[in-house]
Amino acid sequence: MSISSRFAVGIHILALIDLNKETASSSEFIAGSVNTNAAVIRKIMGMLKKAGLIEVQPGVAGAKLSRELSEITLFDIYKAVNVVEENELFSIHDKPHPDCVVGKNIQSTIEPIFMAAQSAMEKVFQNLTLEDIVKDIEAKEHIQ
Repeated sequence: MSISSRFAVGIHILALIDLNKETASSSEFIAGSVNTNAAVIRKIMGMLKKAGLIEVQPGVAGAKLSRELSEITLFDIYKAVNVVEENELFSIHDKPHPDCVVGKNIQSTIEPIFMAAQSAMEKVFQNLTLEDIVKDIEAKEHIQ
């Protein structure tokens, strides 16, 4: 089982809005690029708007970034789309048997490891921006 795809879709939406800034990026247009339903895109765009990452005008198709590419980190997007709750990327099974040597110790043993792994991942996201993503796409597509 993987974590929610909302994170990847959020990055996709924001990169597409930037790369398509000459034209209005409607939810239907974005949905075509993501290959999903426009309702899914509208839901995620609502999350991005609430987080202050995009601006949308009621009744007007399209959205625009509310900050410069270099000012939007992957961590901002990760938090905006509620991928996971604080320190809950990894689930630990409930109620292992308390009389088992492993059961009574497993949670306190692996919980700090899981928290450290989540923290390391989030630190990577804090050090990458949407500009890094867009520049990589532009390089792959030979876009200036």
